[in-house]
Amino acid sequence: MNGNQQEMVDLEAQNQKADVDGDDLGLGRGVAAAATSCIFSKSSTTPITLKFRNVVYKIKIHRAAGGFLRKSMKTEERVILNGLTGAVQPGEMLAMLGPSGSGKTTLLTTLGGRLAGGHLGGTITYNGKPFSNSLKRSTGFVTQDDIMYPHLTVTETLVFTALLRLHKSYTKEEKVMHAEEVIAQLGLTKCKNSIIGGGGLRGVSGGERKRVSIGQEMLINPSLLFLDEPTSGLDSTTAQTIVSKLWELAKGGRTVVMTIHQPSSRLFYMFHKVLLLSEGNSLYFGDGARVMEYFAGIGFTPSVAMNPADFLLDLANGIGTAPEDEDKESKSAIKQTLALAYKNHLEDELKRELCAIDDRFINQGQEHKHSDRWPTTWWQQFTILLRRGIKERKYQSFSGIKVVQVTIVAFISGLLWWQSEASNLQDKIGLLFFYSAFWGFFPLFNAIFTFPRERMMLEKERSSGMYRLSSYFLSRIVGDLPMELILPSAFVIITYWMAGMKPTLANFLCTLFVLLYSVLVAQGLGLAIGATVMDQQSATILGSVLMLAFLLAGGYYVQNVPPFIGWIKYLSVSHYTYKLLMGSQYKPDDTYPCGGSSCLVGDYPGIKKVGLDGQAVSAIALGIMFVGYRLLAYVALMRIGMTKKRK
Repeated sequence: MNGNQQEMVDLEAQNQKADVDGDDLGLGRGVAAAATSCIFSKSSTTPITLKFRNVVYKIKIHRAAGGFLRKSMKTEERVILNGLTGAVQPGEMLAMLGPSGSGKTTLLTTLGGRLAGGHLGGTITYNGKPFSNSLKRSTGFVTQDDIMYPHLTVTETLVFTALLRLHKSYTKEEKVMHAEEVIAQLGLTKCKNSIIGGGGLRGVSGGERKRVSIGQEMLINPSLLFLDEPTSGLDSTTAQTIVSKLWELAKGGRTVVMTIHQPSSRLFYMFHKVLLLSEGNSLYFGDGARVMEYFAGIGFTPSVAMNPADFLLDLANGIGTAPEDEDKESKSAIKQTLALAYKNHLEDELKRELCAIDDRFINQGQEHKHSDRWPTTWWQQFTILLRRGIKERKYQSFSGIKVVQVTIVAFISGLLWWQSEASNLQDKIGLLFFYSAFWGFFPLFNAIFTFPRERMMLEKERSSGMYRLSSYFLSRIVGDLPMELILPSAFVIITYWMAGMKPTLANFLCTLFVLLYSVLVAQGLGLAIGATVMDQQSATILGSVLMLAFLLAGGYYVQNVPPFIGWIKYLSVSHYTYKLLMGSQYKPDDTYPCGGSSCLVGDYPGIKKVGLDGQAVSAIALGIMFVGYRLLAYVALMRIGMTKKRK
């Protein structure tokens, strides 16, 4: 323990030295200090005491029962958390340990007010009151997976988060300054201009990513900070750095709660309190410094010198100190013995301590200074999300693969339809239908992946109360408009003149407008499918089936569709697009050479069946689809948010 105390002293000395050394923000030391002081004075934390008493969480599991031919669903109730009790006060850091499946993450999610589904019992209070939307402003939650946009830099990630999460009473300059201060505080200055990376894209290291995730929550200067395995997958040195930063946060008057997997002995002795879980039961809750003393008092001591965390995990898995404790029955007996010892030696004392804890902050600043539901206005959210979305998605929309793909297809199409003769109407309308087919599939499948790919990000940011769903959705739609229209415009410019279509500017612009119109409709269909299904593979299959059905009913492949299935064309994007594209090139009284004379274009079999009339109806139909598909996507996203909230 003396070594642990010395380590704390050394850490505090390092912090004081860092304060003297100043920052690397490019500002004068006095200016930076004054700005930081101003920022933190406006966002001062209200200390939060977290108590949880007899927390029980149960879920229902549906299992198949019966024989091979006769199966029925059997419902079983499974207890995930079994009467857990504890408390964490400002200035303390609680570490929850236990093997996989012990209930650590479930308890953390429950305490963080983010649990969905199941039956929850017991009481959880924050300064003596239940969780509320106003409390959410003072609560940070760092998930195990670092969910961030890969193409944004560290600075951009934190600045955009600051602009969205900090209250509108701050100026933009103050928010940016706050983000820069967090970068310096977490030691991210050297990589501040590096992209986050991920998914095969090289970026910052795993430890730096984790610190950025923590920094996103530190921006709101949280009174209560939850972290789900912040050191998972990191080396011991990086893990030490991160936990040291968290220890500093706790030392500053915050309440820090985390789950952690196999911490080193150096990390273990930094925890003020430790909660040991096994199969949803508490085996220990109390001071981290007394944990070994407690287990020695009930007859469990390690046979060799070892990391206390490793010893606790062995106990939680039912592994004792004797070799004969390895069999299944012995493990179960050890777990029962430890659970019974907790009830006999710790539970009653812990409950008395909970009653004795002074909730002195209940009536002192419990209501936060800003009681608005949202930290920023709708317009601010929209503009910030629009800027962030364009910065991130321009790399997806204009990736080299997509540009090369569209360019190659455009030139191949132009060569295949090279200067088609005016008399060859079949080739001309074939190109028009290819326009509707290719630019039906391409934007559809680009849009299908939008919401499934961003679901985790959307859930993370929405659960933090960062912005309204409407501001996110409209910024997504508006931001996609210019990026979705550039590639099809280039495609038409290349193929239109190579194929020898009508060389007038009016016809060209009309064709271009119709194609871009249909691209936006197809994109809306993709957004609706993706938001409704929220699974990339299932959404891809559904999109393929729908678009193929629309193409087959479009009027090009099958001109005499049976009446019982002909109704599909009235739902087909391809049908209306094909009709409008033909109208952009031809009028019913136009003629073309046929058999030494002139024939009406409107009488050509391939055109007559679809018809050149009803252009306004087709445009209106696409307009209804344009709006309707996007409304469907929005309602689907609302359903996800409402389901999570209701649960």
